[in-house]
Amino acid sequence: MSAPTPTRDQIRQAPKVLLHDHLDGGLRPQTIVELAAEIGHELPAGDAGSLARWFTESADSGSLVRYLETFDHTVAVMQNGPAIARVARECVEDLAADGVVYAEIRYAPEQHVEGGMSLDEVVAAVQEGFDAGMSASGGRIVVRQLLTAMRHQARSMEIAELAIAWRDRGVAGFDIAGAEAGFPPTRHLDAFEYMQRENAHFTIHAGEAFGLPSIWEALQWCGADRLGHGVRIIDNITVADDGSVELGRLASYVRDKRIPLEMCPRSNIQTGAAESIAEHPIGLLTELRFRVTVNTDNRLMSGTSMTDEMVGLVEAFDYSLEDLRWFTINAMKSAFLPFDERLAIIDEVVKPGYAALVAAR
Repeated sequence: MSAPTPTRDQIRQAPKVLLHDHLDGGLRPQTIVELAAEIGHELPAGDAGSLARWFTESADSGSLVRYLETFDHTVAVMQNGPAIARVARECVEDLAADGVVYAEIRYAPEQHVEGGMSLDEVVAAVQEGFDAGMSASGGRIVVRQLLTAMRHQARSMEIAELAIAWRDRGVAGFDIAGAEAGFPPTRHLDAFEYMQRENAHFTIHAGEAFGLPSIWEALQWCGADRLGHGVRIIDNITVADDGSVELGRLASYVRDKRIPLEMCPRSNIQTGAAESIAEHPIGLLTELRFRVTVNTDNRLMSGTSMTDEMVGLVEAFDYSLEDLRWFTINAMKSAFLPFDERLAIIDEVVKPGYAALVAAR
């Protein structure tokens, strides 16, 4: 007998772990309206509802470049300490309300200095907001920062050093992001080698809009702990007419080494990396037992949440609560937290949370 299909309410209640979410991609529309009014920034829509629709429609273009353009407005209103702290606090509150128990939230400090803040002050403002959000949640969620360098810029070493300076004060790791084509991760090799020398963790956006070479460089040249998206690893997997599957050398390596894939289904559809949830490579990769994790990427642009992402997967692939638990434990195992802290969240929060939902069916 197959397991019952989980309801949306059960999925919302289930403890969830989020590894790939951009701070500047998850603002509340009303907050953008209010912060824009404070600084005189012109928006494409004047009220929260219309603005929310503009973001999702603009992001739903099938182009990663156009998708990234929507960030001009969110970044514009995050150029002073109080605004950044507010956005960070609300991010934690929204995730906690959605049942997220652990999250790593990334952003590029270099994009928030136009108002005169230093990189260090930007990180401090984000941490202030995260601390306030976690305190308000009453301990229901743990949130850490990932500091991102933009791959088309030349500040990656500076950002990597910033991540190390803050690693005992709320920063869990380092990342690079931005358009992949023409900006390979090896351009930032010195920053990744520095992180390795410092025994620190980092993930790399790779295999989203660009193919296998981006993934190969991220892993074999740069030493990434995780792959941001990594959806194009599917290009190294062949499914024959009889249903048999053959993994190429790189796909085999990724699966054998249990390299986490930070998959963001709805975002991938918007950027053209997949046609639909049902056709998203996450289905086959899960079946083949890659280290798949489920993420939101940009909650505002994709009009999504962790609950929405999981509901979409349940509808497309008929996943059970046990499957969602597997995704969640995968993510917690892959988090940039010390081992004992990861284990405590798995054993004391994730497993009991899912067990209670199963028992209540």
